[in-house]
Amino acid sequence: MTALLHVEKLSKRFRGLKAVSDVSFSVPQGSIVALIGPNGAGKTTTFNLIAGVFPPNEGTVHLAGKPITGLKPNRVCAAGIGRTFQIVKPFGQLSVEENVIVGALARERSVAAAREHARAVLDRLGLADQAARPARSLTLPDRKRLEVARALATRPTLLLLDEVLAGLRPTEVDRMVEVLRDLNRREGLTILMIEHVMRAVMALSDRVVVLDHGEKIAEGTPSEVVADPRVVESYLGSEDI
Repeated sequence: MTALLHVEKLSKRFRGLKAVSDVSFSVPQGSIVALIGPNGAGKTTTFNLIAGVFPPNEGTVHLAGKPITGLKPNRVCAAGIGRTFQIVKPFGQLSVEENVIVGALARERSVAAAREHARAVLDRLGLADQAARPARSLTLPDRKRLEVARALATRPTLLLLDEVLAGLRPTEVDRMVEVLRDLNRREGLTILMIEHVMRAVMALSDRVVVLDHGEKIAEGTPSEVVADPRVVESYLGSEDI
């Protein structure tokens, strides 16, 4: 499969501390790839390097064969990358629909077109019946879905999901897994996800990349990765897979 995203020898230091060190991996077009590892492994830093929050000290990022290394977040979004954040912070005073319109305006040329697209996205995420509610009034599972909706509204070719399942009950996890699977299989959306819920990782992912202390320690299919002694020792020893 052709790589949509290719990360090559990516490194980032903060005051001498290497948060990410010489990390390389690819995300094939149309696939779901999970980025896992213990807290502090460098996963969100890697996302931030891809999304342009800050530039890498070394290494390159290519999207669809074009360099995007060091671009500002708005230009990375324009290139085709949408992302969610680990800490969900919607615009609380705005309605659910207005939150998604903000995302849609990254592509649409008018508010009317953005509203139409936002409504389609909300319907896809099962939030259409809550469109008029203030975002601050949503439950955690619905705020998580709103976060995904805002990212989807930018019409990404690659969606970066940062722990969208964290804090959800098993039934809520299953519902979100079905949403993500549908986006991937029916619409061909490519997904790179940071996740600690291993049963979701196993159910969704085509490949898994494992980080520990900023370095890649394993990569492979889900079954290959969970059988790797290095992964078991550093991350999965106490996990319920």
